[in-house]
Amino acid sequence: MIVVIVIVAGVVSVAALGVSSIVIAALAGVVAMVATGCLRPTEVYGAVDWNVVFLLAGVIPLGIAMERTGGAALLAELLVTNARALPPLVVLGLIYLLTALITEVVSNNASVVLLLPIAVDVAQRIGANAFAFVLAVTFAASTAMFTPIGYQTNLMVYGPGGYKFTDFFRVGASLQLLLTAVTTLGIGVFWGV
Repeated sequence: MIVVIVIVAGVVSVAALGVSSIVIAALAGVVAMVATGCLRPTEVYGAVDWNVVFLLAGVIPLGIAMERTGGAALLAELLVTNARALPPLVVLGLIYLLTALITEVVSNNASVVLLLPIAVDVAQRIGANAFAFVLAVTFAASTAMFTPIGYQTNLMVYGPGGYKFTDFFRVGASLQLLLTAVTTLGIGVFWGV
């Protein structure tokens, strides 16, 4: 038990101090657990949720394809062309929702990089506060709740929790719509549109 506690404390310390990334530190911790006999290799293999591994293997290329083919940019361009007919607060909410949807298939960093220039452009075209649109994109990029593949923590609970893919959409869709409304209104109140 003492060896396990020392290894776990080491993994957390190395990651917290920035000596190494959490991924490298965790893998080193697993190797140390096996090397010290705390875990058997069969236990490590059995603990891997292979459904999640294969799910990621299928979805990562989808996100890359959306970026490279311009699918995400096309969605944003459709929004830009129709933005002038809508009130700025509604456009802000649509930017938030579009970012949240794109974050489900590409990483949150990629969705920010993709949509930030588009959001600023939309804000400038409709005469709105560009900073409010930047905030909407950055907040929305951290709210991937529709699918288990949208964010790492979703994947962590997907297999062990016995969830189905549709469970995330059922709960996440209403939560996402609530966050879209609250965040959009909050940005409008505190920073103005």
